[in-house]
Amino acid sequence: MAWMTYISSWFEQDDWYEGLQRPSMSRVRQVGLLAAGCQPWNKDVCAASGDRFAYCATLAIYIYQLDHRYNEFKLHAIMSEHKKTITAISWCPHNPDLFASGSSDNLVIIWNVAEQKVIAKLNNTKGTPTSLSWCWHAGEAVAFAPRRGPLLIWTISGPDSGVAVHRDAHSFMSDICTFRWHPQKKGKVVFGHMDGSLSIFQPGNKSQRHVLRPDSLEGTDEEDPVTALEWDPLSMDYLLVANLHHGIRLVDSESLYCITTFSLPSAAACVQCVAWVPSAPGMFITGDSQVGVLRIWNVSRTTPIDNFKLKKTGFHCLHVLNSPPRKKFSIQPPTPNHYTSSTSEAVPPLALPPGQAFSLPPGHVLCCFLDGGVGLYDLGAKKWDFLRDMGHVETIFDCKFKPNDPNLLATASFDGTVKVWDVDTLTAVYTSPGNEGVIYSLSWAPGDLDCIAGATSQNGAFVWDIKKGKVIQRFDEHGKNGIFCVAWSHKDSKRIATCSGDGLCIIRTLDGRVLHRYKHPAAVFGCDWSQNNKDMIATGCEDRGVRVYYAATSSDQPLKVFSGHTAKVFHVRWSPLREGILCSGSDDGSVRIWDYTQDACISVLSGHSGPVRGLVWNPEIPYLLVSGSWDYTVRVWDTRAGTCLDTVYDHGADVYGLTCHPSRPFTMASCSRDSTVRLWSLAPLITPLQISILADRPWKEIIGNTDDAILQGSPPVLCGKVSRDIKQEIEKLGGHPRGKKLRWFSECLSPPGGSDNLWTLVAVIKGQDDSLLPQNYCKGIMHLKHLLKFRTSEAQELTTVKMSKFGGGIGAPTTEERLKEAADIHLRLGQIQRYCELMVELGEWDKALSVAPGVSVKYWRKLTQRRADQLIQQDKDDAIPYCIATGDVRKLVHFFMARGQLKEALLVAQAACEGNMQTCHVPTPDGASGPEDARGEDFTGLLHTASAQLAEWHFQGGRAVRAACCHLAVDDVELAMASLLRGNELELAVCVGTVLGESAAPATHYALELLARKCMMIPMCFPSDEYRNLAADLLLMIPDNELQLVKLCAFYPGCEEEMSDLREKCKLPTVGECMQLAETAHADGNVFEAVKYYLLSQEPEKALPVGVDFVKEHISSSDWTLDTIYPVLDLLSYIQTEKLLLPTCTDQLLKRREVSVPLTIERLSEELEAWRACTQPAHPSSEDSPYTPASESQRRVYAALLRRLQAEPLRGMVGPDYVTGSHLPSHSDAHISCLTGLKIQGPVYLLEDGKSAISLNDALMWAKVNPFSPLGTGIRLNPF
Repeated sequence: MAWMTYISSWFEQDDWYEGLQRPSMSRVRQVGLLAAGCQPWNKDVCAASGDRFAYCATLAIYIYQLDHRYNEFKLHAIMSEHKKTITAISWCPHNPDLFASGSSDNLVIIWNVAEQKVIAKLNNTKGTPTSLSWCWHAGEAVAFAPRRGPLLIWTISGPDSGVAVHRDAHSFMSDICTFRWHPQKKGKVVFGHMDGSLSIFQPGNKSQRHVLRPDSLEGTDEEDPVTALEWDPLSMDYLLVANLHHGIRLVDSESLYCITTFSLPSAAACVQCVAWVPSAPGMFITGDSQVGVLRIWNVSRTTPIDNFKLKKTGFHCLHVLNSPPRKKFSIQPPTPNHYTSSTSEAVPPLALPPGQAFSLPPGHVLCCFLDGGVGLYDLGAKKWDFLRDMGHVETIFDCKFKPNDPNLLATASFDGTVKVWDVDTLTAVYTSPGNEGVIYSLSWAPGDLDCIAGATSQNGAFVWDIKKGKVIQRFDEHGKNGIFCVAWSHKDSKRIATCSGDGLCIIRTLDGRVLHRYKHPAAVFGCDWSQNNKDMIATGCEDRGVRVYYAATSSDQPLKVFSGHTAKVFHVRWSPLREGILCSGSDDGSVRIWDYTQDACISVLSGHSGPVRGLVWNPEIPYLLVSGSWDYTVRVWDTRAGTCLDTVYDHGADVYGLTCHPSRPFTMASCSRDSTVRLWSLAPLITPLQISILADRPWKEIIGNTDDAILQGSPPVLCGKVSRDIKQEIEKLGGHPRGKKLRWFSECLSPPGGSDNLWTLVAVIKGQDDSLLPQNYCKGIMHLKHLLKFRTSEAQELTTVKMSKFGGGIGAPTTEERLKEAADIHLRLGQIQRYCELMVELGEWDKALSVAPGVSVKYWRKLTQRRADQLIQQDKDDAIPYCIATGDVRKLVHFFMARGQLKEALLVAQAACEGNMQTCHVPTPDGASGPEDARGEDFTGLLHTASAQLAEWHFQGGRAVRAACCHLAVDDVELAMASLLRGNELELAVCVGTVLGESAAPATHYALELLARKCMMIPMCFPSDEYRNLAADLLLMIPDNELQLVKLCAFYPGCEEEMSDLREKCKLPTVGECMQLAETAHADGNVFEAVKYYLLSQEPEKALPVGVDFVKEHISSSDWTLDTIYPVLDLLSYIQTEKLLLPTCTDQLLKRREVSVPLTIERLSEELEAWRACTQPAHPSSEDSPYTPASESQRRVYAALLRRLQAEPLRGMVGPDYVTGSHLPSHSDAHISCLTGLKIQGPVYLLEDGKSAISLNDALMWAKVNPFSPLGTGIRLNPF
C-alpha cells in the first residue's frame, strides 16, 4: 500500500497544512498521437525482447508492449533524451527492462524501460557509436564502436566500471558496418566491413582481420558493404553474412571457409537484413532492399523456400522475436489413438499440407522499411499482427488542416515527404512521391481543391495533387535557395506566395506567372495572407522586422515595417477575427502582437526560453493564441493581459508547427523535431461557455462580437464564422430545436475520435431515414441494422478485385504414395469412412470432407468440427469457413474475440441473429431439437457480448466516445451513457442524453450533477461571477433536485447578498430559517434533516458532530447498510472545509492520528480477503495465481457485505475510468502516483502540495466516492 506509507510520512510533518493550493491539471488535453516511423539511415534501429519491441526515429525510441487481453501491441512509451540522431539501440539479453542507445553526439544511454527513465549516461564516447550491443557474457556491460573503431566496452557498474578498449578490435583498414557478439562463446565477436570483409576475434585464438571477402572482390578495391551478420544459434562457428551486392553466405568462422552461397531469384535483388528463426533449426529469413519481399530460407537449400511481398518499399532491418506472443485461445487436442481401425474416427495429425516439404515456422518478425513503416508479421498465419505504415522519420516542420475537411491533416517533413492523415482514425491516407529534399512548409489550396503547395530546401516550391498522386507544378524563381514558407491565398486560389533565404517574397499565379517580388534586406522566413483583406500579406525577416505589403498595387515597398524583436522573426500570423491584428514569433523567445491600424506593438508575450516557431490564432476566441518553441513547449496565451493560460510539455524536441480548423476550433495539432504529431483539445479552456450552451443560456452569453470579447475580464464568447452559422441555422428552424443546437455545438467543440459517429448513431436510434446517413458512415461503427447490408455491399465490391495468393511448396514427399494407394483401394471397396481417415492423415482435408457426407451428415459435421478445432489450435483463419459450415457460431465468435478481432466477432454474431448462419440440426438422443426462439435469444446474447467486448477494448484504450458508439450500435443506451460518464465526457453525455430522452435520463441527470460540481470549483481561467448561477441552472434541469441544490448552497462561499440571491434562485429557506429547521429536526431525532439545514445555516460546523455520531452508532451494529449512512456522509462532504481549518478545529479534527470509529484493521482485512476470494474468476489464465475457492466463513462475510451495499443507481458504472488520452505517452517529466507508487501514463492530476500527483483516471474515481484529497488536508478534488 504505497499511498498509505506516503501519506503517513507526509502527515507527520507539523506544517503540512501550510502553503496548500488548489489541486490542478493541465487545461490542454492530449487526445491523439501520430507516432513516427523507423529511421532508415542506421543499421541497428529495431530490437525486441519478450512481449516488447522497440524502434527509433531520429530523436526518440518507441516502445510497444503486448496487451495480453486483446493480443495487440500498444505504444507504451516514447523515450527521448538524445539531442542528435540515434545511431543504434540494443536490448539487454539478461534483463528485459534494460535497454541501451547511442547517438551521433557521442552519447550512450542506459534506460530502464519499465520505469521509463535514464539510469546511466556515457558522454564523449571518442567517436559516434554507429554500432552498439550488450555484451552477452557480462550482465552490466555495453560494447560500441565508431565507424573506424576501436571496439569500446563500457562496464556500467561494479568494481571494474568504466570504459575500456578491446584488446584486439582496433586499427581496422575498412570502416565497420556492424558487429555481433557470439551468444555462446564468451568474448567471440565478428565485425562486418565496408569492403565486404569480416574481422573475427576470440580470446585465446589468433585474430582474423579482413577475411572472407566475397570471391569476386578479392584483389580489387571495390567495396561491397556487409549489411547483416548473424551467428547460427545451433553452432559455435557458423555465421550468416549478407553483402549488399553479392548476396548471402554461410561461413565457418574457424576454418574461414564459405560453406554455402545462397542464390537470389534475380541479380537485381539486394539483401538488406538477415535473421535466424529460433523456432525452426536451420531456417532463416531475409529482407530485400529494393522491394519489401520477405524470403524464407533453409540452410539445406541454396534457393528460397517461400517469398512474401509485404510492401512496395524495401526492407531496412528486421528482427525475429525469440518468444512469439502467446495467444489466449486454445482448444485441447483430442487424446491420440494408438491405433486406427477401419471403424475409428480420424484424429487430425500434425501433417504438412500436400506438396510442401517445408512448413512455415511459428514466429513473429519485426519489420522496418525504408519508408519508415514498422510492422510485426506473423510467419505462421501469414498476416500482420501490427503495422504502423508511412510515419515520418525525421523532423516535421509544418502541419495544416484541409480547409474543407477538418479530418484531413497534412504534414511536411525533413524526410522529403508530405503526408496526409485522417485524424479521426489516426491513419495516413496519402503520401507524396518524395525525393524533394527537406520540406519546410506546406499550404493547402483553398476550398475543395485537392492540392498542396510545398516549400523545399533546394528544389524550389511544388504543387502536389493528392488525388492524382503526382506533382503538377513547380516554381524555381528562388533558384537553389531554401524556401522557408509557402502560403496559398485564402481568398484568391490563383495566388501563391513563397519566401526564401535569398531575401525575396515572391507572389505568383498557379501557372507560374510572377506578380510581385518583395525584396528584403536579409532572409525571409515567414509569410501569411490576411484573412480579412485578400491583398494584404505580412512577412517575417532575419533583420528582426515584420513587414506588411499590399498586393493590389504594383509597388514593391511595404506599407508598414514593425520593429521591436531583438532577433530574427520567423513566423507571422494574421488574426482571423480582428482586422489589422497580427502576431510574430522570434528567436528572442517572445511573441509580439501588432496592431496595423495603430502602427504599434500592443502586447509582448514572454515565457518561452527558446526561439518561437509555431503560431496559431484560435478561430473562435479572438484573444486566444498558441505558440510553440524550441524549448519543447506549447503555450496558450490570453493576449488581452499577456498571460500564459497553460503550458504543455509533452513534445520531446523543438515544436515547429501548430494548426486548428475553423469547423473544429478547439482541436489543435502540433508537430515537432521528435517526428510526432499530437492532437490537443482546448475545450477545457472554455468550460463556462460549454456549460452555458448546456444550460440553454441566452445567445448573448454564447455568441458575441469581437470588440466586447477582447475586453479585459469578459467571459469567453464565440465570435467565429462556424458559431454564427450554427446560430443562423437554429434561428431558421424556428421554435426551440434544443436537440439540433446541442448536436451542432457538440460536433464543433468535440475533438475527433468518434463524436461524429456517435451523433450519427443517435440519429439512427431516433428514427432518422437511412438516406440521410453520411458517406463515411460505413467506415465507422454502424448500427446493427445496417451492419450486414453495408458489409455485404463491401464484399460485392471486393469480388471485382484480383486477389494474389502466396506461393506453394516444392513437391510432395514420396512416402505419401503408399497411403494414397491404400486410400484409393478403400474408396473402391466402398469404405468411405476409412478413406476419409487416411486422407486426414495425409493432410488432404478437402478430399476427406467432400466425401464424408457419404458416411452420414453427423460424421461430416464431426469431421468438420475437428478440422475447425485443429485450425483454431494453430490460430489459422482457415478455421472460419468450417465453423460457419457447421453453424458453430459461438466457437467462431469466441475464436475472434480471443484473437482480439472484435469487429469480426460482432459481424458474425449479428449475422447469426439475422438468421444468416445455417445451423446443422443433429437429432438429440430423444429425437428433440431446440426451439428456434431459444437459439435466436442465445445469439442475441452473443451479439451483446461481442459488442461489449469491442466497447471495452475502445474504452480501455482511452476512446470512451467510440466505446459509447459500440453500445449505441446495439441500442444499449444505458451502457453508452456509462462509457461517456466514465470517460469524463460530461458535456457530450448531457448533449447526447438530452437528445435521446427518457432512456438516458438517469445518466444525464448524473452528468449534470457532476458538471455542477465542476462549476463549483471551476479553474478561474476566465474569472466570472456567473459560475454559481451556472451550477444552479444545471441542477434545476434535474427532477427532484432539492438535495443537489442544498449541496450547492452549502458549499458555495460568498458574501451574504450573493448567498441570498442563490438561495432565492434555488427556492431554499433563508439562513435564519435553516437554523430553526435544523434545531427542530435535531430535537425530533431526524438526523438527515438536521444535518441538511445545519449546513445551510450560519453555523454549518454544527452538522459535523450530529452526522458523525449518527454514522458511528450505526456502524457499531452488525446489520448496518450503506443506504442508511451514505446519504448523511454525502451531505457532510459538502461542508465548507475552510471553516474547519480554523485554529480551534485543527487540533480536534484534521491533526488526529486516530479516528474513533468502530472499525479495526483486522476486520477490514478480513472483509477484503473475503471479497477477493468470492469475486476471483473460477478459471484464471495460466499466468494468474492458482484458483483457491472461498471458505464458508468468507462466503458469510461476503454475503454480509452484499447486504450492506446499495444497488448501483446506474448500470455500467462499475470499473476503472479511462479518459481520452489515458495511454498516450509523454516526453515530459515522469510523475509517480502517490496512490500506486507507479509511473503515471496519460494525464496527471497534481494535488494541493504542488508535488504529489495521481493519474487523472484515479482522481476521477476518487472524487466520485470521496470529494476530499487523499492527502487528508480537507482540500476538495474537482477533476471533472
